[in-house]
Amino acid sequence: MPLPDNVLTICGIPELPQHADRGVTHVLSIIDTYEPRPIALDNYPTLIERELIRFDDVVAEYPGFAACTPEHIEQVLAFGERVQDVPGAHVLVHCHAGISRSTAAAAILLCQHAPGREEEAFLKILGLRKHGWPNTRMVEFADRLLKRDGAMLAGLNAYRRALLKEKPHLKDVIRNIGRGHELPD
Repeated sequence: MPLPDNVLTICGIPELPQHADRGVTHVLSIIDTYEPRPIALDNYPTLIERELIRFDDVVAEYPGFAACTPEHIEQVLAFGERVQDVPGAHVLVHCHAGISRSTAAAAILLCQHAPGREEEAFLKILGLRKHGWPNTRMVEFADRLLKRDGAMLAGLNAYRRALLKEKPHLKDVIRNIGRGHELPD
């Protein structure tokens, strides 16, 4: 089965205004628990569907933070089901910075209806967003819910190896923010 052919845009909140007139039909917003709904979304005239999911950008449970749960990923997958039925959809996925939650969600949407194409889906994300680092926890839950037996995590690692080949300095950045355990072998 091919990857979905819908147009896919990934961004952060500060970039939302520049996409308002680009024919976006569906928006998946994943923002922090206490982040206000981005008012820039009010300027999207062609929206068919909006989904707002709230959890913090953490990859484990930490006191004071709302970590992603399987229920959050079920919401992402339900959104993906609705988008799948709309030919020519232009899907915009955003989080706060357009780096972790949005790239993970976009990869999940691409993988959802393309079993066996997980690595291709993640590498497509690399082509769409050159400075992402998909949220591992989200991908782990999606892999389990979609019964991919680790294929999505393998795709994530292929993405990270390709990214680090282009930008080896990111290894130090990832280690310095306490996420060195996410570096591929």
